[in-house]
Formats: sequence, C-alpha cells, structure tokens
Amino acid sequence: MGPLVLSAALAVLSVATSGTFAQEIFGYCSTPDEKSGICIKLTECGYLYQLVQRGVVPTESRRFLQQSQCGYRNGQVLICCEPNRPPTNPSKRPSTGLLPQPPNCGENFGDRVVGGRETGKRDFPWMALIEYTKPGNLKGHHCGGSLINNRYVLTAAHCVSAIPSDWQLTGVRLGEWDTSTNPDCTTAKNGQRDCNEPYVDCPVVERIPHPQYPGNSRDQLHDIALLRLQYAVDYSDFISPVCLPTLPSQRDDIFLGRKLEVAGWGRTETNFTSNIKLKADLSPVPTSDCNERYASQRRTVTANQLCAGGVEGVDSCRGDSGGPLLLEDYFNGNSNYYIAGVVSYGPTPCGLRGWPGVYTRVAAYLDWINDNVRA
Repeated sequence: MGPLVLSAALAVLSVATSGTFAQEIFGYCSTPDEKSGICIKLTECGYLYQLVQRGVVPTESRRFLQQSQCGYRNGQVLICCEPNRPPTNPSKRPSTGLLPQPPNCGENFGDRVVGGRETGKRDFPWMALIEYTKPGNLKGHHCGGSLINNRYVLTAAHCVSAIPSDWQLTGVRLGEWDTSTNPDCTTAKNGQRDCNEPYVDCPVVERIPHPQYPGNSRDQLHDIALLRLQYAVDYSDFISPVCLPTLPSQRDDIFLGRKLEVAGWGRTETNFTSNIKLKADLSPVPTSDCNERYASQRRTVTANQLCAGGVEGVDSCRGDSGGPLLLEDYFNGNSNYYIAGVVSYGPTPCGLRGWPGVYTRVAAYLDWINDNVRA
C-alpha cells in the first residue's frame, strides 16, 4: 500500500458523496488502531471520508488511511471502518492518525504547585520511568521518558544503547508519582483522603534508538529513541500523552525568552534520587553561548539540540535522562504542554552555575518519529 491508495481515495470524491450509496459490507476486519471494523466503501465511512474531504491530509492521517485499506471494488477503495464512530471534529477530538493532537494531549493541570519543586500527584501524566533488569533479576528505574501515544514512549537513545552490557531494558512504568507508595494518596486538611489509581507496569517489546546515534561519543548527537509497549495503555486522569511540537511556530524554535519546565525523579542536590516526581523551571540558552561553555569539554551543540538552565542548583540530572523538557503553549484557545526536548547530558555535578543542560530538540525529529510509530 502506498501513494496510490490515497490517490484512488481522492478520485472517489469526484463521483460520490457519503450519502450516495446504500452501505454494502465486504467482510469484517481490524482497523489500524485495533478496533473491530467492517470493510466498506470509503465514501460510506463517515469519519475517514470526512478526513479526505479536508484537502491537505497530514502525514500521520495519510498513513492511517493507507493502513485502513481492505480492498478495491469497481474502481473504488474499500476501507476498514469502525461502525458508529462519530466524525472527527479537529478542534475537539484527536486526529485520526496515530499521534494525538491538542487539546487531546499535554493536559494542562490548573492546580500545580507554583514555585515549588514537588509536583501534584496528577501533574505530568505522560511521565514514564524506564525499568532495567540487572543480574540476579534485580529491577531498577534509571531513566525517564514521555508517553506520546498509547503504544510509544519517547526517551533518549543513550537510555537504550549506552547501558551496561549485563542490563536489559524491560519495561515502562506509567501513572507514578511517589515511588515509595502504591497507590499514591494525599490527605487534605479536612482529613479527606485522595488517591490516584495504582501505577501501570508495561513490558517493552521494541527498542528503537535513532540509527545515527553514535553511542558514547562526547556530542551525543541524535540522542532520541522510541519504546514500543507490549499493549495499548488506557488513558486516564493519571496516564495520558504529551503533545509533540508540531505547531509551525515550534518547528525551528529554541524558545529563547520562554519558560521551560523539566520533570523527573532523578538526582537532587543531595545526590539521591527522589521518591516524588519533581520539576524545575529553566530558561533556554542561545546555542552559541552553550557552545562557548562546552568548548572546554570538546563538545559541540548542533541545531538538533537545545540548551536550557545554568542556574546554580536548578537542573535536570542523570536520573532524569530521557525525560521531557516541556513548553506550555497555546493553540486554538487551548493551553497544553509540548515536549520541546529530551534530557541528554549536562555538567557533573549537575546544577552548576553557568553550565546549561543539553537536550535533544524534538521538533527536529518529528519525521523520524512519524516514520517509526505504527498501530
């Protein structure tokens, strides 16, 4: 299946509308997102036909259409259609493609702790802890990541490819806040107890580091990776995806003058990992200033990376590797969180004055991400 699928689909538009034919079923099938479907003419599948009618079809939606094809009859494309699925309203519902679009990602929580280091227990519901199995079947979490849809977590390539030879990346934990308790609960001043749902541990079945990641080189170029989960996770108030930086204004930006946030359970200023998810506000740093600082370490920062931080005591640290650098942004009146960067490397010890952290700039890898996710 390829471009011919979409071309044939578009050709149908000149001869039919969605109400022209009585529905004729050509068999049963599974949709690309693993829902039970029926094989019918494209013009009779409301939510997919509406997508084609919009004209310019995004890459992820085009791929979904191609993967939905279940046959060809009398010059018309047959599509695996989920019965009774409502038409897509782009301002209120997620894209038909595989990656969620705002406002169905990057939930902006209104009750986050302002100016504090601890997050609220429902904050950053896309945050993931990456599990490694070590000799003796010992398990530990030593990197972070971000859920970008119900089957994939985005992390750093060094969390996949630059780990000890006797470690194996085996799983991802979602819906976590305090690693010392399960479920996570807090008690209000009135004595009322409020609890999250228990965390979810999901096995990883595929590890996809960027093919140009150079391993343990100094510059850590292309330090980005995808993890495919064994099954599709259910979204909830405690587990949901972050938005990818797909807005035109985000494509080539390093967000100078904007406030960014980093979050994770990594090393703190006391050099211990935190049980509770933490966050910090960071300011972006010009690439030229970042290169000037790291020249003494013989490191070069490229346009596919960005720098942030450099304020004493405020930084991401090694335990946060692979975690998100976040940007709050607005689109169609909605405020959502977008993943601007993936934690790559920084100074040791972290949080040194004048030494910003270096992050993989996610917008530079959107095509690679789209090419490597599947239903």
